[in-house]
Amino acid sequence: MTKLNKIIDYENYKVVFDEILDMTEDGFVVTDVDGTILEINKAYCDFLGTTKKEAIGCHISKLIPNTKMPEIATTGKKEVDAIHELVEGKDYKGDNFLLVTRAPVKKKGKVIAAVAQVKFRLHTIELAQKIMRQDEELKYYKDELKRLGECKFSFEGMIGNSDKFSMVKNLAKKASRNRLPVLITGETGTGKEVFANSIHYASGRKNNPLIRINCAAIPAELLESELFGYEEGSFTGAKKGGKKGKFELADKGTIFLDEIGDMPMHMQAKLLRVLQENEIERIGGYKSIPIDVRIISATHQDLKKLIREKKFREDLYYRLNVININIPPLRKRKGDIVDFIDKFLDDLNRKYRTSTTITNKAMELLENHRWPGNIRELKNVVESAYALADDEKIGVRQLPSNLLTSNIDRFMKAEYNDLELLVNEFERQIILDYLVKNNYKKSKTAKELGIHRTTLYNKLDKLKIKVIKNIDIE
Repeated sequence: MTKLNKIIDYENYKVVFDEILDMTEDGFVVTDVDGTILEINKAYCDFLGTTKKEAIGCHISKLIPNTKMPEIATTGKKEVDAIHELVEGKDYKGDNFLLVTRAPVKKKGKVIAAVAQVKFRLHTIELAQKIMRQDEELKYYKDELKRLGECKFSFEGMIGNSDKFSMVKNLAKKASRNRLPVLITGETGTGKEVFANSIHYASGRKNNPLIRINCAAIPAELLESELFGYEEGSFTGAKKGGKKGKFELADKGTIFLDEIGDMPMHMQAKLLRVLQENEIERIGGYKSIPIDVRIISATHQDLKKLIREKKFREDLYYRLNVININIPPLRKRKGDIVDFIDKFLDDLNRKYRTSTTITNKAMELLENHRWPGNIRELKNVVESAYALADDEKIGVRQLPSNLLTSNIDRFMKAEYNDLELLVNEFERQIILDYLVKNNYKKSKTAKELGIHRTTLYNKLDKLKIKVIKNIDIE
């Protein structure tokens, strides 16, 4: 007795069986060895123009004169997708044939029944057309995803026209024309991943996968299984059937190893073997799997220093560093800062349907900042200032205080030694921003600034700000 028999009695079992048969659009019929119908589903009854009550117990030849079911029971042979012609004068929606799979049902080697599955051609065509439509949709979305990837990560879409950046971009374009390993270096936030993506989507591998993995974000004990995969049962918790690693998934494409400087030494040796042999071996596996993968790695660390400290293999360094692309920090490409700010603001305005702008003084402060966090920091500051903007205008007071401090420090170290003059200029800009916001109402401006109105008047005199008929005259 099966588990199902234990759970439900025969009557309920029959209900379940009938429900299963009636779920399909194909016809199903079960006959005794002599051809008496034992079971038939609704789809077949509808085709034959009868009902289950009328059909069950009836000999199948009365409903299907040229039936082969008794022959199947006698010979014990199975037929798969055999063409069954309808009797003369009969057709099904214009078709004069059906596709039928017939098989004997045996118990201890003896035929006890026969079963048949009937496929109505139009249903099959409709299903095939549905699958084709879904396949076309899938292809469309895959092509669209690839197109968006190519557009988002194209060299033409990169922001920046400074000489240093243009040189680096041209080098990356050359790198995209071959499959040699590329090592991208640069400070955090300079756009190393953007370059990796652009190289892949400009290469001949663009129609194949680009697999990314951050070597610093994965625990050392899990990194090997992530990169090379594992076989079933290779360790406790291993998935049934095993798992492909990133290198297998990237076959014929590109793998991007970000923060390669954080890769443990024992994994560096395994990676070196992959580069030398062009094959990997899963954890718990006994056979080598050939792969065709282009490797792009990136780091913000000084790998030569790590080599001296015995934290990075010198032989691996030379394998990875065939083409070196060093991205300059934002402070060395100041001419591109305004372009980034305009792009970030444009994206925010389009997303939130606004028309926020930035004052010249705020823009000047952003241009003169050293940006230790590079593009990532700049984007964060612009987004923060956008959120704090008054009347869709970003002024000095919307910028973080560290920008003001860092600019003061910069001026102090440069030729500008008059700190009081610089502080006055910042204070003057802040007061002007608040006056504009409050329509030049001095009492309201003083209240928002948190100072007495008399103090504001004194500052206006000191800073040479004159307000006459709502017009600021210097």
